[in-house]
Amino acid sequence: MDAVQLSVFSHRLAGICAEMGALLQRAAFSPNIKDRLDFSCAVFDAAGGLCAQAAHIPVHLGSMAFAMADVVAGQAWQPGDLLVVNDPFLGGTHLPDVTVVAPVFDDGGTLLAFAVTRAHHAHIGATAPGSMPISRTLEEEGVVIAPQWLRRDGRWARALLNQLLPQPLAAPEQAPQLGDFVAQASACDAGARWLAAWIADTGVAQFRAGLVALNAYAERLARQTLAALPDGDYHFVDQLDDDGQGTESINVQVTLRVRGECVNADFTGTADQVPGNLNCPLSVAAAAVFYCFRCLMPAQAPACAGLFAPITLTAPVGSLVNAQRPAATAAGNVETSTRIVDVVLGALAQALPERIPAASHGSMNNLALGRAGEAGRPGWDYYETMGGGMGAGPAGAGLSGRQTHMTNTLNTPIESLESHYPLRVLHYGLRAGSGGAGRHRGGDGLVRELLFLAPATVTLLTERRVSAPWGLAGGEPGLPGRNWLNGKPLPAKVCLAVCAGDRLRLESAGGGGHGAPASMET
Repeated sequence: MDAVQLSVFSHRLAGICAEMGALLQRAAFSPNIKDRLDFSCAVFDAAGGLCAQAAHIPVHLGSMAFAMADVVAGQAWQPGDLLVVNDPFLGGTHLPDVTVVAPVFDDGGTLLAFAVTRAHHAHIGATAPGSMPISRTLEEEGVVIAPQWLRRDGRWARALLNQLLPQPLAAPEQAPQLGDFVAQASACDAGARWLAAWIADTGVAQFRAGLVALNAYAERLARQTLAALPDGDYHFVDQLDDDGQGTESINVQVTLRVRGECVNADFTGTADQVPGNLNCPLSVAAAAVFYCFRCLMPAQAPACAGLFAPITLTAPVGSLVNAQRPAATAAGNVETSTRIVDVVLGALAQALPERIPAASHGSMNNLALGRAGEAGRPGWDYYETMGGGMGAGPAGAGLSGRQTHMTNTLNTPIESLESHYPLRVLHYGLRAGSGGAGRHRGGDGLVRELLFLAPATVTLLTERRVSAPWGLAGGEPGLPGRNWLNGKPLPAKVCLAVCAGDRLRLESAGGGGHGAPASMET
């Protein structure tokens, strides 16, 4: 392929992923998927190697790139199959992120590729509404799905769906939850059809040759990027506040070993896995590392397996970033992944001080709430993340009120939130002055205050309430975040019952500043 043909090939693959995402968004029922866009779509080759992805959620996509080969291996695939998995230790991230995989065959029955979706479901069977509990084991977090058939020989796994839904499948109030699974399946089916039609038009040989060329091109760009880094060992340490089970100041540390065109991210020295749910499988750690280095690469670099070939990970088995079953993982995917980004960027700042920004707000500020169903009254589940301040960089100030790094979701619009749930939004705006001072100031965090119109159970999984987002080059840290209920402070991680009339207020952290403030220079 020449350069033009390769570009068309790459964009057509990515376009299929984007179209899958558009279909999933329009077909989904829950605000978490249709409004917040908490989903990702990708295409993989027959061996489970990443071919393309849409610009969706980094923690979804990087972890799929790392683990999909194991998910698809050894399965007796047939046309029309759908495989489902959410087990963090068998290719998932945390239980609410459910992955659906559809195979792509040619007319001769040869397996050619896979169309894949991953979406966050607010109910996955945990006892706490929103399925993001203050947990100690994986089983407390909901239904654990090892890779198995969601649809086989044209028949849906009804027993599995009944496990995943709050009420039996026959109940009419179950349409939204079932609708989200059907939307995922539809997006996978459509992606598989589009891929099969394209391959039939261009030929199998041409498709395979395109994948080889695409991966080779991506690997060249990756190696050129890494070769521009000065050889050396770059070390950085940061902390997570607590695990909700009494463990505090949890170390996350990395040593980046840059050698020529390759880099190894070594997490030796990171804390052991903890009793709480900040643990993450190695696939999530890989997603965070891949994301950081992808940010250094040219914008046109295709997101395929070759892009990550020169990047390796070392992480002690049983550590926080390479946790083992039955460790709880609900917050590892959202909070620990974010802190891994902080330590990798902190290490890279030593090698590339002219390019790396200060720490961003450092938490997805997870809010899960709802109420279990009772006779004559359907239950409800809601989950949301909240943005904060972005770290300032050498070239300018940090943006305010943004989702950063490992998430790429939107907020839930107030109109959608208030129309679906017994909630009223009293305040939503920037947290003025929360960004760290500096030559370039860190972005400000957000304030969101909710009024409960009915009793509910609330779970908070938040970070950067103790440790502040650090500044760089003399810049000051951003203000840590805060949580409040009726004007009284709440811990970073807590599950509690609230009554009608109660007010919950979340204040997210600001980003770190970059460069010494002018007043300090004079």
